[in-house]
Amino acid sequence: MTKLMKPIAMMLIMVMAVMFTAACSQSGSGKISVGIVLPTKDETRWIQDEQRFKEALSGTEYTTEILFSQGSSAKEKENVETLINKGIQVLIICPQDGDAAAAAVEAAKKEGITVIAYDRLITNTDAVDYYVTFDSEAVGAAQAQFLVDNASGSGVPLYLYAGSAADNNAFLFFKGAWSVLQPKIADGTFKIANSSEAVAVQDTAELSRDQQSKIIGQVTTNWDPNEAKNKAQTHLTAAGADLKGDVAVLAPNDGTARAIADVFASDSAVTNYVITGQDAEIATIQYIIDGKQSMTVFKDVRVLVKDAMDMAVAILEGKTPETTGSYNNGKIEVKAKQTDVIVVHKDNVQQEMIDSGYYEASEFTGL
Repeated sequence: MTKLMKPIAMMLIMVMAVMFTAACSQSGSGKISVGIVLPTKDETRWIQDEQRFKEALSGTEYTTEILFSQGSSAKEKENVETLINKGIQVLIICPQDGDAAAAAVEAAKKEGITVIAYDRLITNTDAVDYYVTFDSEAVGAAQAQFLVDNASGSGVPLYLYAGSAADNNAFLFFKGAWSVLQPKIADGTFKIANSSEAVAVQDTAELSRDQQSKIIGQVTTNWDPNEAKNKAQTHLTAAGADLKGDVAVLAPNDGTARAIADVFASDSAVTNYVITGQDAEIATIQYIIDGKQSMTVFKDVRVLVKDAMDMAVAILEGKTPETTGSYNNGKIEVKAKQTDVIVVHKDNVQQEMIDSGYYEASEFTGL
């Protein structure tokens, strides 16, 4: 090596060392401002959320990374650890299982990361700082009120379905629904068709967590359309003629509602069914237009995502986020920001879903 090349080589080595040090520093000191963990990519709802989150931070100085847990609490914990290692300052997480997620967020909390539970509450831990949610009890109450408003006569067979027993929201939805349905069960408007556990407490206005657990355990769909379909088929096969005809169906969300609706529509002894849902998925809006699903509770993800991101940015800027209430997660009262919900049915679907700009008219037929 010539005398001239030696100093050049030394300079190159020094530059590379500086770049390497900077890269290492960047990857471990807040390069990613906000880490987001969502439950699965297998449902339209969460893919929509992913896109809204990306849009919410575009044009800002903050960065985000979004990971999916694919229905696995173990994968969820791994995702949180990955984000911790990338130096996140705020974690937004929608847990696959509210209890199981506690360990993951406790690890984040130990690193000084602020934890925001998104849409589903993380339970039995003090490592949750905030909760951004739709008013879940209001969702269930709205579903139930639609069934009440569309019931005629007495003894209307009522089929109950619920989300996952591992999801605290499933309990809140059911609690809200029961508060509206129970008086109409007691006065004979409805007759419970598919849950002996619900029949056993049909005269009880306010159910304990244990009583809810028994009912949900019996009619759970686990948010899985295939499980919902199989359960509905089993229930209709076992049902006598007195539990068919014109029926009411409490379905917890759109994915399960479409599956259950298909089963009820295929039974010639079911002359008419009124069925609920939530999330306003594209496929469900088409079902509502076609008369296959009666309603959905529209939870405008744009607003929920904005609430979550406003909260995250406030935290990053050292401010106190705005909250409107709190939820007990079994360990602490978690400060919450609640977002309103809208009931969508055939008469207002154009106004709420198309005119509002949420979906394009070209995505549907028969409007």
